[in-house]
Amino acid sequence: MPIYKTDKKNKEGKQQYRVCVNYTDTHGKYRQKTKLVYGSAEAKLVEMELAKSVEQKEVTSNITVEQLYSKYIDTHKHEVREATIQKIEDIMQRFVIPSLGKYSLTKLTVPVLSDWKNEIAAGDYKARYKQNIYSTFRAVLNFGVKMELIPKNPLTIVGNFKDNSFEKPQDKLHYYTVEQFKSFIAEAKKDCRCLNDWGYYVFFNIAFYTGMRKGEINALKWSDIEGNIIHIRRSVAQKVKNKPIVETLPKNKSSYRDVQIPSVLRLILDEHYARHKAQRGFTEDYRVCGGIACLGDTSISNKNIKFATAAGLEPIRIHDFRHSHASVLVNNGINIQEVARRLGHSKVEMTWNTYSHLYPKEEERAVEILENL
Repeated sequence: MPIYKTDKKNKEGKQQYRVCVNYTDTHGKYRQKTKLVYGSAEAKLVEMELAKSVEQKEVTSNITVEQLYSKYIDTHKHEVREATIQKIEDIMQRFVIPSLGKYSLTKLTVPVLSDWKNEIAAGDYKARYKQNIYSTFRAVLNFGVKMELIPKNPLTIVGNFKDNSFEKPQDKLHYYTVEQFKSFIAEAKKDCRCLNDWGYYVFFNIAFYTGMRKGEINALKWSDIEGNIIHIRRSVAQKVKNKPIVETLPKNKSSYRDVQIPSVLRLILDEHYARHKAQRGFTEDYRVCGGIACLGDTSISNKNIKFATAAGLEPIRIHDFRHSHASVLVNNGINIQEVARRLGHSKVEMTWNTYSHLYPKEEERAVEILENL
């Protein structure tokens, strides 16, 4: 780490020095840091600072993938929902840490990551799930770049998994038509014998008529309903391992929304409110569907299958009631931006990519216009 005297001086007559520090970067390439200063004392001080920064880089260059992942979780666990952290941990612990956890970031080369990707590609997983694995790992490595632990993310060079399936969007989308839902909800109403049973009946009506997410419906309190407006301000997560049901913020900024409801749902809610209000100890903080506690995910799923089977329908997922709501709006020509707003999507593109095939075809109308020119 030499200090060189130059032939220059500043206005105060101080001698100029060039301080150089030689080191090898994370890719094994020879590098040099250079800084110009005035005065011998200042030169020695800068030499110490440069040497310290190089030593720090040498230490951080040996950090492993597992250590980086741990730093990533510690940084983000206070910024995102706990259920999201759980998903990240599940993917990393299952698909990344076992094979790459002990690798230092300097050894995480494109060939190594290509081999890792090929192993995942050989697994019997859906294309969307493989892409989620890639995106999760890429986010962790991007964090390493942000923290200046690696100069760039080699995984971006490898690229994401491709979806080579020929499924059309409508082949992936499952939902009930209005008539099918009427058959389903009629069976749900027949099943109501106590207050708890009515909770499931109300749950599925809210899901169909508002398109709210399961966690948003379960978190809904009577204080969140004002006239024909539902204020969506919270959600609950039930899939965090070894943790009780936790109330969280909605999924994203767009999920904070006010949804206007039709009179048919307003009537159902009014009747259920009267049932709850008759209970001793009732407050406006009661959960709309569960009362003191939320309805359980497993119980909701079991009721869903029971009602569908009784109605002679193929059961759909709870999330598909959200698709059912969207399909009703889309098939009746509601603007895609309004559909996105009601669903709480962060981007209209997400809504369009999911539901665009439901909109009436305009090709015939376009040709008709051209014919009449």
